[in-house]
Amino acid sequence: MPCIDQLLDAIDASLASATDAVLATVVKVQGSAYRRPGARMVIPRVGNPSGTVSGGCLESEVARKAWWLSEQGPKVVAYSTAEDEDEPQDEAAFNFGLGCNGTVFVLMERLEGGAQSLLLSTLRQVRDSGQASALATVIASDGPVPVGARRVVGGEALVSPALSEQVQHSLGVVLRQGKSALRRYRGEWGEVEVFLEYLPPPQRLVVFGAGHDVQPLVRMACELGWRVTVVDGRAHFARAERFPLAEAVICAPAGEPLPPALKLDGAAVAIMTHSLTQDFHWLQAALASQATYIGQLGPRDRTQRLLADMNPSRLAALPRLHYPMGLDLGGDSPESVAMAILAEIVAVFNGRQGGPLNRREQAIHDVEPSVLHD
Repeated sequence: MPCIDQLLDAIDASLASATDAVLATVVKVQGSAYRRPGARMVIPRVGNPSGTVSGGCLESEVARKAWWLSEQGPKVVAYSTAEDEDEPQDEAAFNFGLGCNGTVFVLMERLEGGAQSLLLSTLRQVRDSGQASALATVIASDGPVPVGARRVVGGEALVSPALSEQVQHSLGVVLRQGKSALRRYRGEWGEVEVFLEYLPPPQRLVVFGAGHDVQPLVRMACELGWRVTVVDGRAHFARAERFPLAEAVICAPAGEPLPPALKLDGAAVAIMTHSLTQDFHWLQAALASQATYIGQLGPRDRTQRLLADMNPSRLAALPRLHYPMGLDLGGDSPESVAMAILAEIVAVFNGRQGGPLNRREQAIHDVEPSVLHD
């Protein structure tokens, strides 16, 4: 999914100007594709589109035909990038012959000012609460359940109570597993295919340190749509004007407990104060938290000296500690160090090692599961 803030800003800007829009969402992928299910693109009736559903090869075609394709209601359109393929059999399939050997299924639906939208309300709730959610969207149906029908966890029923119960159970599984899925349901409603979408909150990054090398890290992280908090015990560094894109800049003296509003659980933490006293204090606090990623800047032996002086109870979190922080890219400028740090964080959150793709034996992207497991 694109940055949730950018997506909602584009939609709100369109609706605020009394301009309807079409929302194009990747709901299914077969074979190779640049974007995965959940990627979205906003196409206003007037103005430029925002977001992407591919690497740039499908966007102009999607934007050109989105209004025509969604004229009769939500519709799923298949875009094939195979090199050799028979001509499409209907108007909802397009062959681009790009040689990527994949098919991208895109749901086209109109957004109208004043109309209720379960998708938009759920996205706003995820953004504002910082809590993940899961949303079911019907993408194929041979019965009374319409394409585009939705259900959120604990939400209103679909056409059939029995179908709603099954979908509700699947949404709970998706929410627990933290991964989107596809599933088919058969019953008195016929057969429907449903995109079960995991909607994560924006990624959070907490940086301890507010030196000059932190500025490009904060800037790049915000470009990714992350929510960034900067903490430093030095008032001349911890100033909001130095980090205009950060969600918060906090001056907190080392030696004192974490500010109550500062939540590390589930976040990425980067410690880079260049101060032994501050690094020791903040690293100890991070190791006591449930932060998903903890990174310590500096040479390996420096971090090992910090760890040697800590309470042994803190060392249980060592599997989540990365030191020296960042991937081995060889750069030494603040910008290249920031890129190495962010690359490692992205890899960790995606369960990857961060190595070259040409050495990866599996597919570049994980295959979306078609069967859920409790």
